[in-house]
Formats: sequence, C-alpha cells, structure tokens
Amino acid sequence: MDLKKQIQNYKPYNEQEKIDQEMMLKYIETFEDVVSRENKMCHFTASNWIVNHEKTKVLMAYHNIYQSWAWTGGHVDGNSDLLQVALKEAKEETGLKNFKVLQNGIYALQILTVDSHMKNGKFVSAHLHLDGCFLLEADEKDALTIKKDENSAVKWINISEVLEMTTEKNMIPVYQKLNEKLK
Repeated sequence: MDLKKQIQNYKPYNEQEKIDQEMMLKYIETFEDVVSRENKMCHFTASNWIVNHEKTKVLMAYHNIYQSWAWTGGHVDGNSDLLQVALKEAKEETGLKNFKVLQNGIYALQILTVDSHMKNGKFVSAHLHLDGCFLLEADEKDALTIKKDENSAVKWINISEVLEMTTEKNMIPVYQKLNEKLK
C-alpha cells in the first residue's frame, strides 16, 4: 500500500492525531522526498509499541542519543511500507525475531519534533518526524540483544512505569496516548 493510502486509511484517535494526519497528507503532497532524510525539514519514521501477551509491559530500548528509555523505530529511508520498516527496526533494536502484529494498519500517528544534535560526528538540524506507530506483541521470555550503535540496553518495563522511565518530555504525551489506547 502506498504511503498516502496508509495515512488516509488511519482513523484518528484524538484531535492531535486528526491534525497530524492532515499535516502529514499535506507534506506528502508538497514534498516528493518525505521518505528520505534528504528532506531536512520533515520525513517519515516508523515506530513500535511492543507489548507482552498480557499487555502489562512494554519493550523499550535505552537510546544513546537521547539518553532515555524509548520505543523502537527509525527512518523509513526510501521504504514507504511503514509496517515493514517498523518490523525491521523492532528486530534490529531488540534482537527479537518473532512479533505478532496486533492491529491491522497503523496504531497511532504523531508528528514529533527532533532537536538539533550530533550523529556519527555530523550535525543534524532540527526537523520533524512524521511517525506511524504499530502495535506489536512479543514473548517476554525471548532473549534480548542491544544494538550498540543505537542503544545501550533493552528491557521490558511495566506499563505503569513507562512515563517515569522516559526523560524525553515531548514523548510523555505520546506514550501516555499509546497506553490509553491499549485499554
């Protein structure tokens, strides 16, 4: 399915998602390169909310750049199949191989601000991530591994503790929304 259809087919959960969906569709129409980091203003990412079978824990990674516990995910880098990207990132960043997709299509939409930072010795200007998040399930007994160039730890965190574990203030409303949607 093409990127525009994936975003159009999503049913917004709240006002934030409705507005972000409208903006994403405008960006798709405006820019030819929203699936590439070459677009320095905004580009698509795909993320994951990975839960255990009971939906009492979330699998998170300690992100090296942001120094915070975070969901898994990454840049689409030319691949407009957001689910495919999300699954690839989940496998790379956690070491797990088996995931069950719990919802057909995107689980949540959000436009995220990214502050300027250094990555691999290069300056990255402030920009927007146009993010599609997917709800995945994994077995919390399976062995986890870290991806040293991106994270320094991976662990299951009780849903009730997720908001306390993140130091990225802009992510707190996002994680809160993702947990609310589980109920």
